[in-house]
Amino acid sequence: MDQLTDIAQRVESEERLTYEDGVRLFHTRDVHALGRLADIVRRRKNGDIGYYNVNRHINYTNVCVLRCKFCAFYKPWSPDAEEGYTLTVDEVVARASEAYEHEATEVHIVGGLHPKLPFSYYTDMCRQIKAACPHLHIKAFTAIEIIHFARMTTPRRTVCEVLTELREAGLDSLPGGGAEIFDDRVHDEAFKNKVGHTEWFDVHRTAHELGIYTNATMLYGHIETVEERVRHLLELRAHQDASVASRAARFNCIIPLPFIPEGSALSHLPGPTGLDDLRTLAVSRLLLDNFDHVKAFWIMQSPKLAQVSLHWGVDDLDGTVVYYDITKREGGGTTHQEMSADQLRRLIREAGLVPTERDSFYRRVNRRDVSRSIEGESCDPGGKPA
Repeated sequence: MDQLTDIAQRVESEERLTYEDGVRLFHTRDVHALGRLADIVRRRKNGDIGYYNVNRHINYTNVCVLRCKFCAFYKPWSPDAEEGYTLTVDEVVARASEAYEHEATEVHIVGGLHPKLPFSYYTDMCRQIKAACPHLHIKAFTAIEIIHFARMTTPRRTVCEVLTELREAGLDSLPGGGAEIFDDRVHDEAFKNKVGHTEWFDVHRTAHELGIYTNATMLYGHIETVEERVRHLLELRAHQDASVASRAARFNCIIPLPFIPEGSALSHLPGPTGLDDLRTLAVSRLLLDNFDHVKAFWIMQSPKLAQVSLHWGVDDLDGTVVYYDITKREGGGTTHQEMSADQLRRLIREAGLVPTERDSFYRRVNRRDVSRSIEGESCDPGGKPA
C-alpha cells in the first residue's frame, strides 16, 4: 500500500478525502490496496451485511423528446410511431400488483419524457398502485422527469408543487437517474438537450426539504475524464452535507452506473472495463463518507462483478428487478432480466457477507411475518432511515 500510505492513514482515522486524493485513487496501479481501503469503510458503516431487496422495475414508456447520445432506450415521438410504446395506467398497475403478489416491497418506475402524457397520468398511476398495493413502496420518476412534468402542466407547476402532488398521490421516494456527469463539457457533448446539474440538484434539494428520500447516480465510462468523475462525486457529497445538516431527508445511496455503448450514438466507444467498474465503485465509497450505502446495480455491472464488488466498498446488490428495458446486458437481448431472492442471497453469502433483505429505507424485512413487517427502525447503525 506504499503509494497510498498517506490516504490509507486518513481513511483509517476517518478523515475526509480531498479532490486530489480522489484523482490519485483513480490513477493508482495498486488496485488491491484501493479495494482494501474501500472495504474498510464498507465494514465500518455496514459490518458484514450485504443488502438486497425484492423489487420490480417498470419502464412505462420509451418515447422521449431528448436525444441523449449515451441512450439506446429512447424512441422519438410521432403519431404513427411503431417502435415506441407507452403503457396505460391500468397496465402499470397490473405489473405492480403482480410484483406485490410475488412479495415485492418496492416498485421502481421510470420512463422517457413523453410529450403528450398529461400530469394526471402520473398521479393516477401512483394513486391506483397504492389503492391496489397499499404497502408497496413507490420509487418513481427521476429528477429529469419531475422537471418535465412541471414544464408540461397547465397552468405550469413548480417542482415543489409537482413533488407535493405526487407524494399526496402515493409517491414514496425518487430514484437517482439523470445525473449522468455534472460537467458542462460532457453535458454539451453527450446530452445537451437535457437539463443540467443545477436543475437536477434543485429537484433533489426540494425533495429533501419536503422529507422525500432520494438516490444519487453517476453514469461513467463514456466521454468523461477521471477528474470529472471526482468532481461529480464531490458535488454529491456537498449536497448530502447540506441535507444531513438541515433538511428532512437525504440521499439513500449512490449507484455508479457503467455506460453500455451497444445501440447508442456512442457505440464506437468501448465502455468501462471490469477493473474500471471496481475502481469507480471503490472510489465512490471512499469519497462519499456521508453516504451510508453504495449499490452495484447487477443489471449493468453483471452479477459476477457485482458479487466481487462486495469487497470493493459495495454493500447493496439492488434487487430482483424482473424486467428492465433500458439496457439488455443480462437478458440475452430481452427485457426479462431477473434474479431470484435465493440467487441474490447466494451471491452475497459466497462473498462472505450476511444476506439481508431490506426495504427502500434499508430496514430489515421480516419474511417470517405474513404482513412482511419491518424489524426495528433501521438496519443502519445510526437508527435512521437511509
